[in-house]
Amino acid sequence: MANELDETEEVTRPEGRDVNVIDKQLKVKVGFGSTLFEIMLWVLGIIPGVVFLFMKIGAKNYFQKLQQKIQHDASTIDNYLEQRVMILKNVAPLVAKAIDLDKDVMKAVAQFRGGHLPDAARSGVASQIDGCFGRLFPQVEAYPELKAHAAIADAMQQNSYLQKEITAARSLYNDTVNQWNNDIFCWPTKMIVAARSGYTTRIPFTASAETKAAARGTFF
Repeated sequence: MANELDETEEVTRPEGRDVNVIDKQLKVKVGFGSTLFEIMLWVLGIIPGVVFLFMKIGAKNYFQKLQQKIQHDASTIDNYLEQRVMILKNVAPLVAKAIDLDKDVMKAVAQFRGGHLPDAARSGVASQIDGCFGRLFPQVEAYPELKAHAAIADAMQQNSYLQKEITAARSLYNDTVNQWNNDIFCWPTKMIVAARSGYTTRIPFTASAETKAAARGTFF
């Protein structure tokens, strides 16, 4: 049997394709077939019914633990973002004439610890912080006397480190979200539990439009 997707003979797209993350949450739904499946288990005997009942309890506990992991992974991103904001607060006064620190960024980051920031907004806040650094450090590069300042040099080094940590944390977060999105549609046990619990898919961490545009630029 031939491969369903044959990269050597089927139609290809040489120019590639630009894709975007869909900002939409899908609700898990099960039909009457799932209910009939559960009824049939009990009809077959008490043991199959009880076994499946315990399987559903296990699935419920699994989803609760996975939700906590998603929150933990998200909190890790938030912590790194907050550290970047602290760098901005420390450095901005030294280059006050070169940058106007956006107060809305500080308000948004302050919501991290309060738990008021929804998952979908996390990417937007991160983009705002990236934008502040994008305005700050080019200005620093333009003034050798600022670049030579010890505090600024240290801040630039810390920022470089935090950017790498944030990238790793985002990947871990997206891996956990991907696991969640796959498991809630795993029929029968997990999907039935997810549907009865009203679970939906989660939106992964995405790059901003500005970041995507910058990635298409010429660097060398």
